[in-house]
Amino acid sequence: MLKKTLFQLHWFFGISAGLVLALMGITGATVSFQDEILSTLNPSVLQVEKQVAGVLPPAELVEHIEAASGKKVSMLTVETDSGNAAKVWFTPPPGERRGEMRYFDPYTAEFLGDATGQDFFGLMLQLHRFLAMGDTGRQITGACTLILVFFCLSGLYLRWPRQWRSWRAWLTLDWKKKGRSFNWDLHSVAGTWCLVFYLLAALTGLSWSYEWYNKGLTRLLSDSPQNERVRGGRGPAPSGPAPTADYVAMWSSIYSAAGAHLSSYNVRMPPVAGQPATVYFLLKTSPHDRALNQITLDPATGVVKRVDRYSDKSLKAQLLTSIYALHVGSYFGIVGRIILTLTALTMPLFFITGWLLYLDRRRKKCQVKAARKDLMQTASDTPAWLIGFASQSGFAEQLAWQTAGQLQAAGLPVKVQPLADVSEQDLRDSNNALFVVSTFGDGEAPDSARGFERKVLGRTPSLERLNYAVLGLGDRQYQHFCGFAKRLHTWLGEHGGKTLFAPVEVDSGDPYALRHWQQQLGLLTGHAPVDTWQAPSYDNWTLARRELLNPDSSGSPVYLLGLSAPTTSSWLAGDLVEVLPRNCLWAIEHFLDGLGIHGETKVQLNGLEETLEQALASRQLPENRAHLVGLHAQALAEALVPLAMREYSIASIPADGVLELIVRQEVHADGNLGVGSGWLTEHAPVGSSINLRVRRNSGFHLPAQPVPMILLGNGTGLAGLRSLLKARIADGQQRHWLLFGERNREHDYLCRKELEEWLINGDLARLDLAFSRDQAEKIYVQDRLRESADELKKWLADGAVIYICGSLQGMASGVDQVLNEVLGAAEVEHLIEQGRYRRDVY
Repeated sequence: MLKKTLFQLHWFFGISAGLVLALMGITGATVSFQDEILSTLNPSVLQVEKQVAGVLPPAELVEHIEAASGKKVSMLTVETDSGNAAKVWFTPPPGERRGEMRYFDPYTAEFLGDATGQDFFGLMLQLHRFLAMGDTGRQITGACTLILVFFCLSGLYLRWPRQWRSWRAWLTLDWKKKGRSFNWDLHSVAGTWCLVFYLLAALTGLSWSYEWYNKGLTRLLSDSPQNERVRGGRGPAPSGPAPTADYVAMWSSIYSAAGAHLSSYNVRMPPVAGQPATVYFLLKTSPHDRALNQITLDPATGVVKRVDRYSDKSLKAQLLTSIYALHVGSYFGIVGRIILTLTALTMPLFFITGWLLYLDRRRKKCQVKAARKDLMQTASDTPAWLIGFASQSGFAEQLAWQTAGQLQAAGLPVKVQPLADVSEQDLRDSNNALFVVSTFGDGEAPDSARGFERKVLGRTPSLERLNYAVLGLGDRQYQHFCGFAKRLHTWLGEHGGKTLFAPVEVDSGDPYALRHWQQQLGLLTGHAPVDTWQAPSYDNWTLARRELLNPDSSGSPVYLLGLSAPTTSSWLAGDLVEVLPRNCLWAIEHFLDGLGIHGETKVQLNGLEETLEQALASRQLPENRAHLVGLHAQALAEALVPLAMREYSIASIPADGVLELIVRQEVHADGNLGVGSGWLTEHAPVGSSINLRVRRNSGFHLPAQPVPMILLGNGTGLAGLRSLLKARIADGQQRHWLLFGERNREHDYLCRKELEEWLINGDLARLDLAFSRDQAEKIYVQDRLRESADELKKWLADGAVIYICGSLQGMASGVDQVLNEVLGAAEVEHLIEQGRYRRDVY
């Protein structure tokens, strides 16, 4: 909870105060080398010729200056042995605090003119200190400086990695990252580099923003706070008779206190008579330009009242004297000034990257919101049609909303709900209900509907008022095709429900079955559907790269594939792709051999003319061809059914700039490759087109809240988990526990470098590996989970969500068994109903 709150405050202050801090950083960097820049631009004004006789004493300087200007001197700054011009400030007019400043030659007292660029640096300084807005601006910059301290401390806490002793985790930037991932990396790594310097600049800068802070520093650091001069108010100067000064006596006292090592002095006359003058001086042995010694004396007599030497002070008092030197970095010499300047210049970087990250988060939230197609509410006294859906991968939910849209277009009110939210009372209260449900695995209810099956289907309500219909989604390769839909249909009928029409069963998204459902709805409502649901369309993606992940493995090859979209495309972590594979040219030639038909023969398919070879590339090629002998080319093409699409988990996020898949090459007993995996991993040339579409998989999306995640997968199941991890890491989340299994560590440790970098950087809090063939006794993911039962309970107590991606038989069923053993069946069911146990298995 603390981390979430700090994160929300961090980004909120970042997008609000970040602009002011960026401006303060740029202006602060601009004035860092003001003296050097002005001296370079104005050599004739700010540089003088040194003379052997030395600079004139203060009495002569003041006498010449006052005689030449006709004004009274209030402050004088002179370097005793340099080629730099000296500065004089005259007594300010009534009501002002500081008068005009002029440059003069300290060897001759001659005025030197004005310096070009001085007004520009004056404006930069005003912007830096108070945005050139007076006291209002000072309050704004002060508040933003406090926020900078918060940024540093909260950023450190939010970024603190598990391996905090590893310098790589803190200071290295991965230049291979793109988009959001790179912006996050740049924001956090650069922030770590700058953190100490920003804290130094902020904690010293606050002394000019707030009087209470200045007094607090004085009380904390000064050797004698009661004698320390506290910065005065900002009102008009006090009025009274002008002070008189005996500069000869004053110089005698200054020289006696400073000695022959005097490097520079600054004489400050009091605003009115009766008050002491203050002299600050540096010695040639002073460690930095603000290691000031201070003399307090009577300007009329030169009698010294107090001398404070920098070298006599304690370290903390020296730091108090050096506040400005610490603020600009000169306390550490020229290197310190350069570092503070560079870090100030990088301040806009955090404002820009922070905004990019914020806008990306907003865009993703909008995408999630848009992914759920809301229907407008219609005011009607007619009871709403209940449309319940149970989806494992999101397809059933999509069809439920399309069904609702067709009913609403016919003027019927609708109420769409996931089955998890449908109660027994909802069924009793409804006159008409439609159910769009998928079947998970071999006849099971989807995870989201397991609670409904246990709580509702286990009861015996009277549903005599209910008229219903069921649309079941499944895959005929499983023995219990549409098993859950059939159980739901049977239960509704047994308890008095009346079928509106026979159940419609859809095999792998069969478009004809879907159109039949639409037609039945049209007969019910009396309105034919405006748009006939079409089979999903596929885009031509480009296979950009193919990388073998497990060279020399004893198992089948596993490839990392990179595909680029034909146009701008986006998806959410956890989504799937459907790929339309193609038969390889060798398989087509082998199939045509003996049929007496040339592959170059033209045929018509789906309204397009193409060669028979091209047509057969997208058709199932049966081994037994006896029934095809004697057919001409067109009849042969029409006699073969299309190849079924193949589903794969997406292994990347849109910010990567490429859609990645992790695919294992399937090898049949006869040595032939599987159609889908063979096409992607071997037969399709790099640079060729792949027919592909992204499909929403809402049951495997990230949790809405930044809760811990436990991710379990084996083999190519790493793909779906990898996309989830990438998305969470890009959002700055680090509480992740990955349990991954494969054959051998040496050859089958998929994405090893990436996983270990995440572990080092703290983006993975824990990584447990199970390499089954590395020891005599085989060890699997479920075994690692069982070994960590206590840790599992702790993570779940913290609200963790479990994700499983991989093979249903073996790993997923084994993990499910361990969870039931460790937590109990009731708790596992509770996790499923809460959406904290999510599976994408095959």
